[in-house]
Amino acid sequence: MEKEALIKEGKIRIDEELAKKLKHAQYGVFGHSTVDICHYTKKALKKEKVCYKRKFFGIETHRCMEFSPAGLFCHNRCTYCWRPTNFYKTLRLEEDKVDNPKEIVENLLKERNKLLTGFKGNEKVDKEFYKEALIPTHFAISLSGEPTLYPMLPELIKYLKSLPHTKSVFLVTNGQEPEMLERLEREDVLPTQLYLSMNAGKLETFKRVNCPLMKDAWERFNRSLEFLAKTKTRTVVRITLIKGFNDSKDEIKEFAELIKKGNPHFIEVKSYMHVGYSKSRLTEKEMLTIEEIKEWTKELQKFLPNFEFMDEDEDARIVILQNKERYVDRWIVKPEESSLFKLGL
Repeated sequence: MEKEALIKEGKIRIDEELAKKLKHAQYGVFGHSTVDICHYTKKALKKEKVCYKRKFFGIETHRCMEFSPAGLFCHNRCTYCWRPTNFYKTLRLEEDKVDNPKEIVENLLKERNKLLTGFKGNEKVDKEFYKEALIPTHFAISLSGEPTLYPMLPELIKYLKSLPHTKSVFLVTNGQEPEMLERLEREDVLPTQLYLSMNAGKLETFKRVNCPLMKDAWERFNRSLEFLAKTKTRTVVRITLIKGFNDSKDEIKEFAELIKKGNPHFIEVKSYMHVGYSKSRLTEKEMLTIEEIKEWTKELQKFLPNFEFMDEDEDARIVILQNKERYVDRWIVKPEESSLFKLGL
């Protein structure tokens, strides 16, 4: 059930009932913000596997902090969302009622370290490796909710970049706050890499998959897409395919036309994964195999000859294409510069 935002002592707070559910699901909570230890971070700590961000861009999986400054606030009710979706109705966070960036990061770091505590005595985890994990080098502002709703996002990214160990900051958005993206550009605090979620080629599918609350959601999304084409930072269009919802080959041309408008540096095409809270809305049958993802991507490339295959990750069911005409070096962190390299990961 959707709720109104809870305000205590003049500050927005996730109410105790929802906070308890989040903590039970292994989330750390502070105020209106949330943090989590990703499945791949846990795997990397045990020297088992790294995430596709490591494979594609060199991100140090064990030193990645995934969090959101707007944990339970979002414009959409996406069909495939596997995050906690007890979102608040409030779609505007007042600046005088939110926590400042420094206290969010400091407190979520504490929460993150609590969640990592169990790995300290794990025989599969090297002690030095564990110590490294406690100090993130990569920040993914993407966990749950929509981070561009946080009014102090420019200050947050600036603060993250000022930390001595930071190597990269990723921001994932649904594109419903183009004004915030423009503000990040204007204030020269763009993330290292900006992701825009694209789950439809046309309005009808957009409404069916994203279930937007904003009446002008499609127009807002397209404004954000146009922003990608002109921004100075690295950009990614991320397409999540759900079988029977948005994977029709009849709509690929429309996807391509939208991508041309955004002209991103990279395109990620991935399958919906039947995990988390999405299980109450979808079934395993809605997942695509890696072979189906590759086939769909090849069809997309027919309309986008300037994009070439870059890499894939079979476990995550994801393929990434790179823009030959708007080329950037794929590596944010050179693989050999990470301690993961020494472990053969």
